[in-house]
Amino acid sequence: MPIDTAMDTEHCAVRLRAAVIQLSRQLRSVMQRDGLSVAILSALGQLYRGGAMTPTELARREGVKLQSLTRLLAELEFEGWIERKAHAADARQSVLSISLQGIRRLGTAVKGGELSLGQAIETRLSAEEQALLLRACALLDTLGEAMQEEGQGS
Repeated sequence: MPIDTAMDTEHCAVRLRAAVIQLSRQLRSVMQRDGLSVAILSALGQLYRGGAMTPTELARREGVKLQSLTRLLAELEFEGWIERKAHAADARQSVLSISLQGIRRLGTAVKGGELSLGQAIETRLSAEEQALLLRACALLDTLGEAMQEEGQGS
């Protein structure tokens, strides 16, 4: 049955937001078992997905002020998880990229989350529910793209 009223659409949005937040919290909890903070996971993920970027661009994508990233970037650099190089066009700027060691560290954390989520899917959902979940993932991708186009996402 199609959702055709504003109340139903609003209820759907509220339930979806709550479910996504709860699942995200659980995944972060599993991924943090290796000792990586949410900030570290997020920064490494941004550099992995977005490629090399300036600290200013990373701060923008993270939705934080550049000053609040300073200590985090120093830690990531110290651990060897990111590399910093001079900007080709602007000597005052630097460009950050995730290192091979950073990719491995991020991959280990992400894999733990995926294994945990996969186990929950396998043990709690029927084959039909798993197929429905895959279709729902495509819908979530569509919603994410729509919000990004409307300037509502990151």
